[in-house]
Amino acid sequence: MFSKKNKEVFVNPLSANNPVTVQILGICSALAVTAQLKPAIVMGLSVTAILAVANVVMSLLRKTVPNRIRIIVQLVVVAALVTIVSNVLKAFVYDVSVQLSVYVGLIITNCILMGRLEAFALQNKPWDSFLDGVGNGLGYAIILVVIAFFRELFGSGCLFGYQIIPQCVYDCGYSNNGLMLLAPMALIIVGCIIWAQRAFNKDLQEK
Repeated sequence: MFSKKNKEVFVNPLSANNPVTVQILGICSALAVTAQLKPAIVMGLSVTAILAVANVVMSLLRKTVPNRIRIIVQLVVVAALVTIVSNVLKAFVYDVSVQLSVYVGLIITNCILMGRLEAFALQNKPWDSFLDGVGNGLGYAIILVVIAFFRELFGSGCLFGYQIIPQCVYDCGYSNNGLMLLAPMALIIVGCIIWAQRAFNKDLQEK
């Protein structure tokens, strides 16, 4: 069940083949939902759940879906899962659902999902596809959380709404960096993560 191949399928997207920093996919949502940690975590978990289930469904259907309509079937599967997740978020974390706004719906067009369905799920068995979906979803979520951590901490001095930077620091003249809360800063942080990852990984330097 956890062969060497399966371990690589699960672990590689977490770092060596991360969908955001190596494949350069899903950048748009990384810019849009990372001003605070809470929505970033919820978005990351939502994408992970949808990607894992969609991969399994498409893997099960891979021998029965005609090639000419496979994209349509993929979109229908993902849209159904996104609708379910959206309603669950509205029911249990409504405030976060409002913060995420249209970006939950845009998961349907997330290039990570469509890429994994095309590149992996349609060629592999359900268990392998499940591990691939979870691995790529968590790889995406990790990057969102890292970006959101720095943006919320230095942009508002808080994490999860709780004050982290002591008041004495502000009394000494420190002020929150409002630039961190703007979308361009998220892109800069993504660039820094990509640079750091490639600087310490010789295999990625050749790509």
